[in-house]
Amino acid sequence: MKQFAVNPIGKIETSEAGMLIEVTTQYIPALKELDGFSHVNVLWWFDGNDNNESRSVLEVPAPYKKSPLSMGIFATRSPFRPNPIALTVAQILYIDHAKGTIAIAYIDANEGSPVIDLKPYTPSLDRVEAPRVPEWCGHWPKSLEDSGSFNWENEFNY
Repeated sequence: MKQFAVNPIGKIETSEAGMLIEVTTQYIPALKELDGFSHVNVLWWFDGNDNNESRSVLEVPAPYKKSPLSMGIFATRSPFRPNPIALTVAQILYIDHAKGTIAIAYIDANEGSPVIDLKPYTPSLDRVEAPRVPEWCGHWPKSLEDSGSFNWENEFNY
């Protein structure tokens, strides 16, 4: 099977000023015209789980309180994956083109996590009008905006 090389385009930074995507200097020109979008799809590397043990996990015990007792890893958003690639939709607060930084409202990545790509969030391609989800998570918020005030601590078993 063919092997792939993935090169980071930046990293996640957190500070008193908030959460930032810090783009590597050579990729700053790629930010041109991203300003018009309110959200960005951030593909990042679960670097804290990039090891043989984490990459070999195919099933996990119920990660959610109301989920089935065992779930395949592809039915979860677990950081344990054959390829530790994560996807988060983040709200863009502002872009500093000179510094190559994107201030975002929130991302579930760790400080220093490598960012491997950015894609603009576009409703015509990214929004599903009426998605189907299993009954055990049907009560979860229907939007990113509503997720911020949802009590997620009541949902997870860890």
